[in-house]
Amino acid sequence: MRKFPNALVIMIGFIFLASILTYIIPQGTYERTTDEVTKQTSVVPNSYQEIDADSVSIMETFRAIPEGIISRADLIALIFLLGGCFYIIEKTGALKDGIEYLTSILKGKESLALIIVSLLFTSAGALFGLQEEIIALVPVLLFLTNRLGYNAFVAIAISYIAAIIGASFSPINPFAVVLAQKEVGLPFLSAAIFRLLFLALAYVVFIILVIRYANKNRIEKVEELTAEKTSLKKRSFVIMSIVTLAFVILVYGMMELNWGFNEMSAEFFALGLLIGFIGKLGINGTAEAYIEGFKEMTFAVMIVGFSSSISIILEKGMIIDTIIYGLFKPMQYLPESLAAVSMMVSQAFLHLPVPSYSGQAVLTMPILAPLSDLIGLSRQVCVMAYQYGAVMMDVLIPTNGSLMAVIALAGIPFNKWFKFALKITLAVMAVGVIAIVVAVYTGVQ
Repeated sequence: MRKFPNALVIMIGFIFLASILTYIIPQGTYERTTDEVTKQTSVVPNSYQEIDADSVSIMETFRAIPEGIISRADLIALIFLLGGCFYIIEKTGALKDGIEYLTSILKGKESLALIIVSLLFTSAGALFGLQEEIIALVPVLLFLTNRLGYNAFVAIAISYIAAIIGASFSPINPFAVVLAQKEVGLPFLSAAIFRLLFLALAYVVFIILVIRYANKNRIEKVEELTAEKTSLKKRSFVIMSIVTLAFVILVYGMMELNWGFNEMSAEFFALGLLIGFIGKLGINGTAEAYIEGFKEMTFAVMIVGFSSSISIILEKGMIIDTIIYGLFKPMQYLPESLAAVSMMVSQAFLHLPVPSYSGQAVLTMPILAPLSDLIGLSRQVCVMAYQYGAVMMDVLIPTNGSLMAVIALAGIPFNKWFKFALKITLAVMAVGVIAIVVAVYTGVQ
């Protein structure tokens, strides 16, 4: 049996497919306006028209690859520095001590460990759309789940999928619901209780499926030769306490100080230096640990960069707006509830060529808001259809660089991941469909 293509091969394949599509799909565009105060660009509703434009040439296709890498430079820097920081923590032995201590406490309560860890990642996804940052945490997660007797699929499920569910059903994710509500003129935190209720339901469905899979596919626990941990070493306790404080500062910075990737990178670089000093690695030892961490993250960051090339090609070929027009225009002829569910499905399909869900909000919300008014749907339902459709697809689509990087580091081929994650994704999206139908019939505003 032939080996399934790895992440880089898949990404290159999609890059060339995107280029070919610019020769097949008619070019078209919506008019756009820029707010003089906020400098935010918005799409003008009902302004789509076909245009004459050049398709993307072979040279432009290859040039899009370095352009994609450059466009994600801030994220790439974060992944490198975060990965280096955690490699330093690992070198001090504090990470190993902490995980051994945690697993000794939870011995015989492995399912509880899955619930605790997944809740943390779901909360982080809901609060600030945690996703790319998980790439650097993969080695830590694999070590934890191996100690608990679970495989790599479980490690990625309780972290990556959990974070995506939080981001998708969140009432406050600034890169999804907050941005989308702003685009359609809805107030911040509107329908927040409704979203929280269905976030809880989606999480329950998810964790039941994960625990069931985990218990059916147990692996032999990775046991240490040392005696079972009953307490943490003093130095390890100090280091893990500082790391915990760093994440508290990170959440505060993102929520209150509007931190971006550069501020986050600066914090983790400083954290790595501090941990290296406390862990007595020395100047050279800390630098060498950073270098090893950079090496571990290189493949992952290249996948992230390559994935950005796809959007660049589609934008150059002027076919993104055509795809949006073709997906959403027929919905005006459907009944309300069916139109709302179709809107969610269309958002899911659109996420394949537009793997940035924040970018997708900016592209689609100005178009779908007046369409929702025409159909008789509330704009809140329009936003929910976007959330539950677009964001959840980050679990499945191979054009998402973060996903491909995470599963590559975990050693999971995409075909096996897709088979594993499809059932969970469809089950959680079914919760989203129920939420949308309930919102339509109860008149959620």
